[in-house]
Amino acid sequence: MGWVTDHAPHPDDLASCVQCGLCLPSCPTFRLTGLETASPRGRLTAMAAVAAGRPVDNRFAEIMGSCLQCRACEVVCPGFVPFGKAMEGARAEVAAQLPGLGRRIRWLVTVRMLRSRAVIRVATSLISLAQVLRLKKLTPRPFRGALTGVRPLAGRPDSVLATNWPAVGESRGVAALLAGCVMDQWFGDVHAATIGLLTRSGYEVIVPPAQTCCGALAAHDGWADAAREMAAANIAALEDADVVVVNAAGCSAHMKEYGHWAKDGARLAGKVMDVTEVVAAAIEEGRLPRLGETGQTVAVQDPCHLRHVQRVTGQPRAILAAAGFTALEIDPDGRCCGAAGIYSVLEPELSSQLGKAKAEQIRATRSKTVSSANPGCEIQLRSHLAESGMTARVAHPVELYWERLQERDPQPAGR
Repeated sequence: MGWVTDHAPHPDDLASCVQCGLCLPSCPTFRLTGLETASPRGRLTAMAAVAAGRPVDNRFAEIMGSCLQCRACEVVCPGFVPFGKAMEGARAEVAAQLPGLGRRIRWLVTVRMLRSRAVIRVATSLISLAQVLRLKKLTPRPFRGALTGVRPLAGRPDSVLATNWPAVGESRGVAALLAGCVMDQWFGDVHAATIGLLTRSGYEVIVPPAQTCCGALAAHDGWADAAREMAAANIAALEDADVVVVNAAGCSAHMKEYGHWAKDGARLAGKVMDVTEVVAAAIEEGRLPRLGETGQTVAVQDPCHLRHVQRVTGQPRAILAAAGFTALEIDPDGRCCGAAGIYSVLEPELSSQLGKAKAEQIRATRSKTVSSANPGCEIQLRSHLAESGMTARVAHPVELYWERLQERDPQPAGR
């Protein structure tokens, strides 16, 4: 039957794979299973088979579904195969050709729920109640790890939507902040740090209320039309800013690829910066200070979509150094922690293996603080660290820097 949508992998993209196998050692699922079908090369071969006429069946869906979309393969690929784009196209075909109750539930989570702030607020209240009442054992098994990993939500800060913050000192322009979906409800302290640092470095910060979820999870799960709609909505809401700042690595990576998802998307994509890039630049230029040494260490976890997709690695470390911390490397290869959006729910065994391995790497450093610039990674790390019996704080690098800056020179936070 072959492909049926206009989102399918492009023939040129599939043909650019030369089957060299250099991607195999970089692929987390291949390393765990040793299966060719669990490698980028194997998955591209399966896509090529469908392009040649084989049907999109349950086996094809399994091969595509086991991929973390960490995109570590793209870093080492000599043919520059756009594997992430091909995978999203293949999953769009699976979603179109293999409908069912499970797919409908996934659509409700990655599209309907994440686009509805009311639904997220209700879900957040329920999670907060479960945390307060310690109802982890009553939580469905696939979600228990996430419940453990979510920050305490009782007394969380208010939403930052529809707020404006004036620049401190000489203005460098207007920065629009992506409030995000769960970031706005679950990671208010990261938003506060982001706004505080942006205003201190000379940006007026706006948080337009018309924005929505960035669309990354929808795109990764095959809901391409919904991802396009979200991209279009965000372009309309954010396009007037001088820079668009995003403090979730998965979201910033996806928005930097808006040129693929929406008409005129490349223009907004060119303005998108991960918050670690903006803050590190402000420190380098002297607009934000370097603080004294603390004598404390921080273990650094590189989110895949920051390291492999955006190729941003030095900036989080520069921020930690400016905050007075000594950064400890836990994995020079930057292997995936296993979070990958809703992967921990869909592929709990593989996700758990990767999460446990990452927790052990952190444990070996003996550091009591871990830096991670992505919400899903933070939740995964906190969950598996707790499971291993290790007590360690997991926080965003800009959050750690902001706290040190507040100790030296307290000013109202971004609230």
